[in-house]
Amino acid sequence: MRGWWREIAGLILPVACGGCGRPRTELCPKCARALTGTAPRRVRPEPEPAGLPAVHAAAPYADAVREVLLAHKERGALALAGPLGGALAGAVEAAAGAVAGSGDGPLLLVPVPSSRRSVRARGHDPTRRIALAAAGRLRRAGRDVRVVPVLRQRRYVADQAGLGARGRLANLSGALEVVPGGARLLAAGTVVLVDDLMTTGASLAEAARALGAVQLSFISEIPHGLAAASAQHGFEQRAAAVIASSPASFEINRNSSRSWIVAGGER
Repeated sequence: MRGWWREIAGLILPVACGGCGRPRTELCPKCARALTGTAPRRVRPEPEPAGLPAVHAAAPYADAVREVLLAHKERGALALAGPLGGALAGAVEAAAGAVAGSGDGPLLLVPVPSSRRSVRARGHDPTRRIALAAAGRLRRAGRDVRVVPVLRQRRYVADQAGLGARGRLANLSGALEVVPGGARLLAAGTVVLVDDLMTTGASLAEAARALGAVQLSFISEIPHGLAAASAQHGFEQRAAAVIASSPASFEINRNSSRSWIVAGGER
């Protein structure tokens, strides 16, 4: 069922909470609190892939949060993009606040892309939809925010289901690239990579690598001095925000800088 048909169906068919199944509501107050009731935190996978930017997560990936994410991504509950975008907006604020000089220029949200195969199967691009909802929430709060979907897959990527950390890194290595002209867009502000869920960190690390791959070539094309320094700063100060990550990350990182083992999730 395509995305537009899901939206029409949602107007005429009975709805149930995406988190707990409570009837006659798309998201009940209890499940809504599960998305935003925990302050966004810095999280790290174990092992932590090289090049992973600083990642902030809004909520643990468990129970109602897991069900809401799956309902939006896999079951076409498109109205959940609003509350999910609100949760992502909080993580974006935390991520941007940890970046030096993030007040210069707009905040640029770069979604980690899904494969064309996944988008066709689902009838929508869940991460991009949530990123747009997050940007809208942040703009209403007075932030200058843009969604800049400049990443794309440059080669086939196998299904990540069943792959461990090393397998996912190998599967995604070199899989992403910046679209032509994307580097100039990224130089205009502070970049925050966004995704719905972090598992091993492989997707975010590959996205960060792809952004970094265009850095030197872009800077070499512009005059040296202030403009070049500003562009380099914009590329170097990358951060990332996700809606959910492993519950263990929220428990362990309260008292320790040690990493945690991620769980669950699939692009």
